[in-house]
Amino acid sequence: MSQPPIEVLPAPAVPAAPSAEMPVPRRWWWAGAGLLLAIALLALIVAWMAQQRIKLLQQELVRRQQDSGSQAVEARTLAKQASDGMRDNAAKIALLEARVAEVAIQRSQLEDLIQSLSRSRDENVVVDIDAAIRVALQQTAITGTAEPLVSALKQADERLARYNQPRLEGVRRAIARDLDRVKAVGVTDLPTLSIRLDEAVRLVDELPLLSVVEPRKPASSPLSRQAQRSAPVAPEASAAAWASVLDTTWREFTDRVWSEVRSLVRVTRIDHPEAMLLVPEQAYFVRENLKLRLLNARLALLARQYDAAQADLQVAQSALDRYFDRGSRRHALATDLVRQVATQARHVGVPRPDDTLAALSAASAGR
Repeated sequence: MSQPPIEVLPAPAVPAAPSAEMPVPRRWWWAGAGLLLAIALLALIVAWMAQQRIKLLQQELVRRQQDSGSQAVEARTLAKQASDGMRDNAAKIALLEARVAEVAIQRSQLEDLIQSLSRSRDENVVVDIDAAIRVALQQTAITGTAEPLVSALKQADERLARYNQPRLEGVRRAIARDLDRVKAVGVTDLPTLSIRLDEAVRLVDELPLLSVVEPRKPASSPLSRQAQRSAPVAPEASAAAWASVLDTTWREFTDRVWSEVRSLVRVTRIDHPEAMLLVPEQAYFVRENLKLRLLNARLALLARQYDAAQADLQVAQSALDRYFDRGSRRHALATDLVRQVATQARHVGVPRPDDTLAALSAASAGR
């Protein structure tokens, strides 16, 4: 028996229950937001702490900087005090050394005095002459002239001549030889050189410059002078006399015109072009600079610095040749004065009286 087909009916759709997994995305979102918020708060806290730390570091740095500045000021003050103290100590030491030197000098003088009292008359004479000659040597080295040494040698010779001791004749012969050698040396005459430089300085204001044209004096022609010396023509003079007068007048007129034309042009040889570029306002400074060079040379001569004096004189000579008219008589005089000073301003060594000193040493030793 066949069974009827069984119909399978579809199961009724059961409504899905609300699942618990539906709000998961929203929950994760809130969790992420909370995490971000926590991270932001943490970052803010860390930033605030870092800011506070930076402020503390800045305050510490400022405080240390202020401390270091105050310490530097104190150190500078202490260094200045130490420097002042060292300077005072150096001054005291120098004073003590000077006093010790004075005491040593006084002691040596006292010893010399005691020894001089114990010497004989001959020895005293020899020692006095030796001391006088050595002092004259020092004065010669200081003044740069041989006059102190010549005077000391002459006085020593006169004293020995009055003493008339045969044992000291060798000293007199040595003094004569040294005196001849000292007199033979030409020593620089500083006062004369100073006077020459002063005269050159005085002439500077009168020197004509190349850039300044000096007005020429009108020269009277021989014809005009002859016409002035001639007597007035008498009314009864002949025609030849009138012709001579007219000829003289014409020649005088032409000579005057020619002199005026010549005064318009001046031909001058200029070795240095900058001399013609000198404006009138700079002429004062050129003259003053030349004066300063000459005065510096004068001071260098008085100080016996001959190299510096020669340098200043060379610069002055160069300025004279460059900016001033060489054809002027004053220029020739100033140039001659500068050249004379430059020629004579040299160091000349005064010979030492070695023969006299050796003879005095031998006489004091009893030989």
